[in-house]
Amino acid sequence: MNFNILFNNETKLYKFISKVLVVGCSVGNLLSMVAQTGSVHEPVRYIGGTHINRFTHEGGLRYAIGVENIQTMRANRSHPEHSDGFGWTYNHASNLAFWNGQFFQQHISGESDEHVPPVQTLLITSTDGKEWSFPKVVFPPYQAPEGVKIPEGSTGYMMHQRMGFYVAPNGRFLTLAFYGHTENPFRENGIGRVVREIYKDGTFGPIYFIRYDSQTNWDESNTSYPFYKTSKDKGFIKACEALLKDKKQTLQWFEEDNGDDGFYTFNKGEQAFSWYHRKDGKVVGLWKKSYTALSDDEGETFSDPVKAQTLIMSGGKMWGQQTEDGKYAISYNPIDQTQYRFPMALVTSNDGIVYDNLLLVQGEVPPRRFFGRWKDFGPCYMRGITEGNGNPPGDDMWMTYSMNKEDIWMCRIPVPIKYAITEDVNDDFENMREGENIIDWNTYSPKWAKVNLIKEPNGNRCLQLTDEDHYDYSRAIRVFEEGTNVKVHFKIKLESIDTTQFDIDITDRYGNRPVQITLNKEGMLVASNGSVMKSVMKLRLDEWYDIKIEMNTSGLGSYSLFLNEKQVIKEAPTVMAVKSVERLSFRTGPYRDIPNRKTPNEEKYPPLLNADEKQNKSSYLIDDVFVSTKNQ
Repeated sequence: MNFNILFNNETKLYKFISKVLVVGCSVGNLLSMVAQTGSVHEPVRYIGGTHINRFTHEGGLRYAIGVENIQTMRANRSHPEHSDGFGWTYNHASNLAFWNGQFFQQHISGESDEHVPPVQTLLITSTDGKEWSFPKVVFPPYQAPEGVKIPEGSTGYMMHQRMGFYVAPNGRFLTLAFYGHTENPFRENGIGRVVREIYKDGTFGPIYFIRYDSQTNWDESNTSYPFYKTSKDKGFIKACEALLKDKKQTLQWFEEDNGDDGFYTFNKGEQAFSWYHRKDGKVVGLWKKSYTALSDDEGETFSDPVKAQTLIMSGGKMWGQQTEDGKYAISYNPIDQTQYRFPMALVTSNDGIVYDNLLLVQGEVPPRRFFGRWKDFGPCYMRGITEGNGNPPGDDMWMTYSMNKEDIWMCRIPVPIKYAITEDVNDDFENMREGENIIDWNTYSPKWAKVNLIKEPNGNRCLQLTDEDHYDYSRAIRVFEEGTNVKVHFKIKLESIDTTQFDIDITDRYGNRPVQITLNKEGMLVASNGSVMKSVMKLRLDEWYDIKIEMNTSGLGSYSLFLNEKQVIKEAPTVMAVKSVERLSFRTGPYRDIPNRKTPNEEKYPPLLNADEKQNKSSYLIDDVFVSTKNQ
């Protein structure tokens, strides 16, 4: 018997099962005999064996090297002119596309709480993924026609978001969202999906319904927007009809409207569908809570979704795609706690079936500045660019996500995805250009605490970390060759320092920090000496200082510190013993591990003090980062 034929054809497989059952073979024994990785019974498998440390934000994972995390919208209740124009603090479910030479990012936004009206959809754009426009309302809060009442049991109107964009075969660019009733907008509580065109000049076409909820009686007579077929733009209608025929795209809608009218050819979907094509042409379907399935007819039908037991996750979304190098990546929150969705990670694959290397994409969890119902902690609901929705220049993988369901972020992941460095680091930054990518550096840049590559007046290029945020920091990390004996050299200049501190850590692959050096708010350089911190020297503003660290992990570990070629600490014990080290971290604030897995998620509290105000600016320059590694 050729079992590969059976795996590729579900009907033949079940016919074979029926025949075997006649001769007394149990279903359990049969499935253990024929189920294999890559089949409908296990479409994908993670074989790495590494899982997260629940007690740190980074999860004890190695970094996917060179990832750039950029905050694109920072919620601000008191000063809407700095955020969205409204001062709303619930922001979530972002989507991403690239069209007409620009990135497009949209997300739903509510006043403060999930599934509580009013809710609207905002849109921002960027030409480079770094600098973003001020948000525009693309779908406003729903207002029913006069005389139409909210159904009994509902409390108002809201938006829900599973699909944001569609680039049609005729080149038209559509953006979409879903209107429903609170608190549950799905199925019988839904109204329908709306669509409008985004024009090349950045303006929007009229809003239309493209599909009404099939389990209700909503139509043109009792809703606020006309049906798409009433448009006088034939190209727009053609684009809408192409979307309606695309089974993979429309399967993203399934959980909001189960298609009682027979709209869906596959009706066993789970939540938050995404997909990619394997090299053998099969479509791999991914859903929340580790569910996966296969289709060999371009999404007309799928195998029954099954749980990928090796992909540990909960209520967050899962995103998968083929990367520019022909390999694959799946991103998710590798934790089975819905309220604590950190860290954000990915696994990689050569064939889209067998995945390895659980790597860190976003390991930061800033304080949640504003309480809101169901605002889970951490980076979540990641989404990349859906197949057909554009391809930015370069080889990078791009994703968008929300942080604490409060702020919206973007990340750029260099391809090929790697986690190890095998040569010395020699970064003088002169081969890079300001505004471009900082090669092989992992950066974390909130709106008010940025990491940039700049040029000084004398022409010298260097790294700049600034901080004006009371509750967040900027961070830059350089992974170097893992080793037991390392020499780290860099230069630092204080441009301004006020209410924050600047931390320099050498860490191991798990994020443990055996060497900890701090510049406090008085400009004093303080360095770890075992379990105590030792004052070394006060640094002056606008002067370059040369710092060298020689570290050895043997035994309990030790290090020496040199400042401007003078040894100021000699073979001091490290803070903790580690096997080896591989990262140099610069951070404009203290280490944090709050919120943790026990931080209350639904206990109400007022906005954090000065959450909407900038603090005085601190700015630090880093240059000439050289690291050499030896292994004993």
